[in-house]
Order: sequence, then C-alpha cells, then structure tokens
Amino acid sequence: MTTGAPKAGPPRRAVVLLSGGLDSTTALAIAKSQGFDCYALSFQYGQRHAVELASAQASAADIGAAQHLVVNIDLGQFGGSALTA
Repeated sequence: MTTGAPKAGPPRRAVVLLSGGLDSTTALAIAKSQGFDCYALSFQYGQRHAVELASAQASAADIGAAQHLVVNIDLGQFGGSALTA
C-alpha cells in the first residue's frame, strides 16, 4: 500500500453536462471532490423555464467549475421538443 501525497501528473479534467437539476449538480460536485478540474457544459435550447440555466450557472460557480459554457442549439432542426412548446 502506498501512503503520502499523490504523485504529480497531468491535471485530471472532466466535462460535466450540467442541466441545473439535482442529478447533474451532484455529478459535478462528485467530480470536483475527486480532484478533477471540472468544465461544465449546458445547453440553451429555448426551454420554457430559464431557471434551469440560472441554476446551472449558480451551481457551477458555487462548486468551483473551471469554466461553465452555455451552447445555443435549435431543437427545431431535430423536429422540436415538448420542452419548448
């Protein structure tokens, strides 16, 4: 068994898809607690409840994500969604 500080190496990075809900926020917190440099990725797809993206932004900041990127997509190109109706 090895004891002591972990050996230095390249940074461990994780991309976490962050919706702003409980599941993805928990995934981000776990990755961060395990020593990953976390990069949060959210999608703006015209959802009716903008509170989701606000929650994702707050969670990324609170947990300490290295970066939080929001990508705009048009679900109409895929046939639409009940989430935007």
